[in-house]
Amino acid sequence: MPTLYITEFASLGTNERDGLFAVPLVPSLADQTIAIGASSVQSAAFNAAARVVRVAADKTCSIKFGASPTATTSTMRLEAGAVEYFAVTPGSGMKIAVIENT
Repeated sequence: MPTLYITEFASLGTNERDGLFAVPLVPSLADQTIAIGASSVQSAAFNAAARVVRVAADKTCSIKFGASPTATTSTMRLEAGAVEYFAVTPGSGMKIAVIENT
């Protein structure tokens, strides 16, 4: 079954001079998967401390972020095999929805 993989992070990494790296600091706060299908499906709400979300899909799909999002084939498209990072507002109860696309 095609899957959207969601990984939530609390912060970005830092270097020895307190500069931020453009990569999330591991370990992750939480990991979720949701099936990609013909209807929009929502994730669980992100961890209250999440600031960065990594998404990866093994099938081309469309995604939408929000408090109660509904993905359509007109929302943000994610290619199969693509990995993207998004900043999210901590404590917002935000979720992601996914639907298959071509």
